[in-house]
Amino acid sequence: MPAIFDRTKTLTQLERDDWGEPPKGSTGLVQECHRLRKVPLNQFTPENLRLMIGQQISLFYLVPLAIEVLEADPFTEGDLYPGDLLVLVTSVPESYWRRHTDVCERMQQIVRMAKWQLKARNPDESESVHKRISELPDVLRGEDR
Repeated sequence: MPAIFDRTKTLTQLERDDWGEPPKGSTGLVQECHRLRKVPLNQFTPENLRLMIGQQISLFYLVPLAIEVLEADPFTEGDLYPGDLLVLVTSVPESYWRRHTDVCERMQQIVRMAKWQLKARNPDESESVHKRISELPDVLRGEDR
């Protein structure tokens, strides 16, 4: 089930919080995060999601979008390796998953699908995904109830 919010809007618009321009001398990462807050959500790429979620920015909006991408293909690739988005989303703090149980249940399904698909993948190519899945918190394994 898709997340319900206006995807033609930016994070700045949805959160009613304009960060303004990045501080002078900011790193490329900080500059990119500021830029992405002004991009409509329907234009976000897997790499944009990976980058912003990795910085714990706007998880309320971005994790559900990432879940939709991962439901189509758990091994969706940002700019690093197949499954990098999955690895990043599974490292979102456990407190997020406990507060958003509907999103957590969808993530549990994705994890099950990824485990099944891992069997058919080249182990060298998916080492990071395999390692992360073996270290998941119970809440994402569906085992803490």
